[in-house]
Amino acid sequence: MLEARGVRAGYADVEAIHGIDVHVDPGEIVALLGANGAGKSTLLRSLAGLVPLRAGSVRFDGGELGGLPVETIARRGLTLVPEGRRVFPGLTVYANLEVAATRWARWRDRLDADVERVLDLFPALRARLHQRAWSLSGGEQQMLALGRGLMAHPRLLLLDEPSLGLAPRLVRDVFAAIAEINRRGTPILLVEQNATAALAVAHRGYVMSRGHIVLTGTGRELLGDRRVREAYLGA
Repeated sequence: MLEARGVRAGYADVEAIHGIDVHVDPGEIVALLGANGAGKSTLLRSLAGLVPLRAGSVRFDGGELGGLPVETIARRGLTLVPEGRRVFPGLTVYANLEVAATRWARWRDRLDADVERVLDLFPALRARLHQRAWSLSGGEQQMLALGRGLMAHPRLLLLDEPSLGLAPRLVRDVFAAIAEINRRGTPILLVEQNATAALAVAHRGYVMSRGHIVLTGTGRELLGDRRVREAYLGA
């Protein structure tokens, strides 16, 4: 479905990722793990077209994405939910979802059906639908960010640090939602510092260090790997 080969990307004169190979197959959750500065977010941003490729190729359903505008990549079904939630604080929950709707979903009946699907997945937002986003808790804002990503009908969802700054109970809720999104048919490429939570839901994973992939395996294999446990799980 998604295949990145030899991807190099960075900022100004600094290259952040060096010849990365990753792939996501239909139906998968794939986790990207690594310390701060490993290049995980840069990889997601390069896949979404926000950071230009310096080398390599990104193919999605057989079509090349490298060099395409961000909006074209998004229309092809690659949706990035960035780190830090990035909701519109002055807009209501409903308006945040409406803004993210695809062009064809802005017909009122289709829009409301899409909003209802989000509320079914995140019932805590139902009572907040007409509140401003700034009034939501951190966990509710993360649910809104995920819901906004789903409004675009993604064929592949890129999630950047969805548990960042959340209390443990909310982390469990967010990862339960991620597993359910995947169960309903959306493949996910997940960048996450919480290795335990990420690998518990991931079918496969990659571990990055200093812009390189240094380990790969199934979620179970990586959870049991001594190097992963020592570096990320405190063992």
